Amino acid sequence: MHSKLSRRSLVKGGLIAGALLPVAGLVSRSAEAAALPPLDPSDPTAKALGFVNDGSKVDTKAYPTFKPTQKCGTCAQFQGKPGDATAACTIFAGKSVPQGGWCQVWAQKT
Repeated sequence: MHSKLSRRSLVKGGLIAGALLPVAGLVSRSAEAAALPPLDPSDPTAKALGFVNDGSKVDTKAYPTFKPTQKCGTCAQFQGKPGDATAACTIFAGKSVPQGGWCQVWAQKT
């Protein structure tokens, strides 16, 4: 017995597969971001940039330009969506930062 594959079923299968691939990519990206280790404030780069996990604990004498509204969650470098507790940061590659953190590289998200 030979099963014939119709052109219609082949096209239909291809369209379904083409629609599911981007969705699978989005799911894997969010899983990768969640798997990033948190940035350690004692990391040399973090220390050099004045990183703190809690923006309310910024030393305002050392960083006089700091404003209380400046947090990782509102920074252009923060790779998460609004409401994400932690996310990747373009400054600290391979690490996640808390939404409420801060460093002196903070730049307003547009």
